[in-house]
Amino acid sequence: MKNRVITISREFGSGGRTIGKTVAEKLGIPCYDNKLLQEIAAQSGFEQNYVKEASEYAPGGVLASVFSHPSSGPNNADYLWEIQYKLITELAEKGPCVIVGRCADYILRDKADCLRVFIHADIPFRMERILNIYGEREKSLEQRLKDKDKRRAAYHRFYTDMKWGHAQNYDITLNSGTLGIDKCVKIIQDLY
Repeated sequence: MKNRVITISREFGSGGRTIGKTVAEKLGIPCYDNKLLQEIAAQSGFEQNYVKEASEYAPGGVLASVFSHPSSGPNNADYLWEIQYKLITELAEKGPCVIVGRCADYILRDKADCLRVFIHADIPFRMERILNIYGEREKSLEQRLKDKDKRRAAYHRFYTDMKWGHAQNYDITLNSGTLGIDKCVKIIQDLY
């Protein structure tokens, strides 16, 4: 019998992490986001900040070309992907849970009874949210949002060959700016 798992992919600042944590609390199941990062760091031997940054950059960029040679085999990013893949699969097999990000939607596509969710919102909503919730005061919040989403999309595309945020790759996409965080939580809860 397969376990029920919810994966949350999200645009930066859309509230996806908050939605995932709240859904998990209301359903009484674990939510894996920072805990997953900590475990990947522990198993890989890399610092948690390195793991977090590496999971938002697709291999093959300028840094990869500086630190690796094509004949040298798998690089750090590939090693981290293997650990992440294994951990997410194990978590899904262990029991019901919510997993935020980390390409869990792709990793669990055939391995679990999985509800794949994508959370998005327009730029003004996300800018206001990161200002109010996270207190960020960068000069160009809009550019930061776009850059972060671009990195997430490139990473997702590199490892999954799927278009990040493309509605056909998810069971449901929710606009948190239009619906609100609480309504998104309720919808996901009802679908569980």
